[in-house]
Amino acid sequence: MPYYRQVGDIPRKRHTQFRSPDGSLYAEELMGVEGFSADSALLYHRHLPTAIVDAVTVPDTRGPLVPNLPLKPRHFRTEPLVGSDPGGPGGPGGAADAVTGRRVLFGNADVVICFAAATEPSPLYRNAFGDELLYVQSGEGVVETIYGALVVESGDYVVLPTSCTYRLAPRTPMRLLVLEATGHIGPPKRYLSARGQFLEHSPYCERDLRGPAEPLLVDGEDVDVLVRHRAGLTRMTYAAHPFDVVGWDGCLYPWVFNIGDFEPITGRVHQPPPVHQTFEGPNFVVCSFVPRKVDYHPLAVPVPYNHANVDSDELMFYVGGDYEARKGSGIGLGSLSLHPAGCAHGPQPGAVEASLGAESFDETAVMVDTFRPLELGEAALAGEDARYAWSWSRRGPDLD
Repeated sequence: MPYYRQVGDIPRKRHTQFRSPDGSLYAEELMGVEGFSADSALLYHRHLPTAIVDAVTVPDTRGPLVPNLPLKPRHFRTEPLVGSDPGGPGGPGGAADAVTGRRVLFGNADVVICFAAATEPSPLYRNAFGDELLYVQSGEGVVETIYGALVVESGDYVVLPTSCTYRLAPRTPMRLLVLEATGHIGPPKRYLSARGQFLEHSPYCERDLRGPAEPLLVDGEDVDVLVRHRAGLTRMTYAAHPFDVVGWDGCLYPWVFNIGDFEPITGRVHQPPPVHQTFEGPNFVVCSFVPRKVDYHPLAVPVPYNHANVDSDELMFYVGGDYEARKGSGIGLGSLSLHPAGCAHGPQPGAVEASLGAESFDETAVMVDTFRPLELGEAALAGEDARYAWSWSRRGPDLD
């Protein structure tokens, strides 16, 4: 993260003796990225964070990804995925939680995109392969982490750094879009100064972010943590509960940003997608489309022009309001549209004329643009609307 935080109790100097009330030394853990040459956090544990007592390989039941063949625009509905979990890493009929209940929608060498309908607490979990980004479509809960707890609700993005041990406990049923990156996710570099402060032209800033405010201390022995890593899944058993951090400081920690705090950038004529960018990851970006005043040139066309993003696939997740450009195409709340490189796409026939004179749009969507083709997972295939590709022409093999 671009700014420093301190939570709980820490000594005045790094890497010096720090003792508990009984006189024993707390155990330091330095969490750092890029070979300890970039952001880091220094955590102080009541117990050794290295004390593993068992490790067992866990079968990864995720099915294979398949290419987008034939190449065409696609529409997927997430509603069929709610309550239909085919089984997570723990075995057949996996729990309805935000970790073992994930259903794979799309993926490539840079990111795996999943959907989860969570009603139960997840196991303790960490992703040792890359950062994760959760978007809470609906519901509320608590993300418990080694850094402390974060209360999350509808519209929240949650950034979880690589190897951050956490558990998500829903307070109400939750629906989440989950991005599992193979690297790090953060604000676009163009929004930050050389020293990491958000700049004036950024559509959000430090005041909009929420981080852990106090330690989360839990007692326990022989505690299991599910770990996703480059070779698969392992269940590690620790001698003591990993939520034993009495204090930490640094610039690497989980944080939350709500999509409602994104300040839209508008103009006299239609603005391109980069003005909506919210995060960047390895070979992908995430954008937020929020309710906004639209173009105010007297001859402006408010909906997007037809376009072909020749270097990336465009995935749109429709989460609120009424998306003007695709009215009549079958798109609705909870829909995902995939417009791959190699295909032009644009507004639904009639949408241009219908938008003329509009002063504002009431729509909320999360967009992910990937710079390698997205392949399809079992969850996407389970919820596909096979007629979508022909929605611009009203003709095609799946239409009467």
